[in-house]
Amino acid sequence: MRNNYRYKIMLMMALMVIINYIDRGAISYGQKEIIGEFGFDTIAWGAVLGYFGYGYLFGSLFGGILSDKKGPKFVWILIGISWSIFVIATAFAGDMGKALFGGSALAGFAVVRILFGFSEGPTFSTINKTNANWATPKERGFAASVGLLGTPLGALLTAPVAVGLLSIVSWKVVFVILGCLGLIWIVIWSKMFTDLPEKHPKVSKDELERIRSVKDLLPDEKIIGQKDDLVRWFHFFKNPTLIFNAIGYFAFQYVNFLLLTWTPKYLQDQFGFQLSSLWYLGMIPWVGAVFTVLLGGKISDFLRAKTGSLRIARSGLAVVSLLCTAISFIIIPIQHSIVGVMVLMCIGNAFNFLPNSVYWSVIIDTEPSRAGTFGGITHFITNIATILAPTLTGFLVVTYGYSSMFIAAGIAAGIGMIAMTFVRPGIRKAKTKTPPSERLSI
Repeated sequence: MRNNYRYKIMLMMALMVIINYIDRGAISYGQKEIIGEFGFDTIAWGAVLGYFGYGYLFGSLFGGILSDKKGPKFVWILIGISWSIFVIATAFAGDMGKALFGGSALAGFAVVRILFGFSEGPTFSTINKTNANWATPKERGFAASVGLLGTPLGALLTAPVAVGLLSIVSWKVVFVILGCLGLIWIVIWSKMFTDLPEKHPKVSKDELERIRSVKDLLPDEKIIGQKDDLVRWFHFFKNPTLIFNAIGYFAFQYVNFLLLTWTPKYLQDQFGFQLSSLWYLGMIPWVGAVFTVLLGGKISDFLRAKTGSLRIARSGLAVVSLLCTAISFIIIPIQHSIVGVMVLMCIGNAFNFLPNSVYWSVIIDTEPSRAGTFGGITHFITNIATILAPTLTGFLVVTYGYSSMFIAAGIAAGIGMIAMTFVRPGIRKAKTKTPPSERLSI
């Protein structure tokens, strides 16, 4: 509809995230062929999965700052082309390593996966900048959740897409196909997106008025037009809300990346499943999350409107959800059936995704004019988990067995829950000092 063009923008970003997650998760389903071809052990394979996170970590910071300076469209085109090229390059990573790095296939994967991660790193901070520009104040939670829908949906679709392609072509051809899909998306996106709705001919006057309306703002909220040029990047570290919010988001990402990277190998090693069975088993942990990621955005916006409290709408929802996530994963090791394990993984991940939009909404609530930069810093801190989760899991599995990876996930969720209790979204009120004339004399 002409009066809701912003929803098309949100859906296209969700599609892009789906492509991203299939790109980054497909390698887990090709692990048997890749390990067989290059002879990686469990720890080396954990390193291959973790290399992505090193680039992702710094790419998220770079993209957030660049989206504020150059605009989100410039960043979208730049990273879309880049990640597609490096997805294709993954097919040749091991061979390049052998040819260029002293016969080390591992070094080849390290270089390609780091560059691939760097290219995808700006994705969510740029989504946040786009939502700050395009979403109305009362739908910030929902807008964030639509873009984030691509995370569980992409992870869910990774299993059937990757397994389906691997049953037809080699793992190398799979990455070439996925890279081409990314290039197609970026061509379409470049023709339908502008940095601001004011610049888009398909955005009606009525829709623009809704986007820029201050009617529904809470007292501690701002909109993108209310810029404060005095806000600098380092002010992020002076705001406890933003710091604790990043720690909460780290907990989400730890659980998310653990499941994305290690679920296929866990099912094969622990229960003896073959690749042909993973197309549906690999989907199960993500089924509930597909619904809760959208539901969480709606619940957060509802609580905001109903209570008038951003703290209840954002922080409260995250605290309860992370508590349920922690409980679900900690009790997985006492389950001895595949049914019990998969049900708890599905429930735990569903609760993990319920407040996913909260972490990004808090940034926009607190400082929308720096949504890109502060989103990038948040994602930088968060994405330490994209390295830690797959790499640490490799060591834990070798040393203590697979049960330890679920206990670690529960502990991470518990830390995130505690952090979110200290999050107070919105504009920080300056403390008023008592005038000297009103102070009591002693």
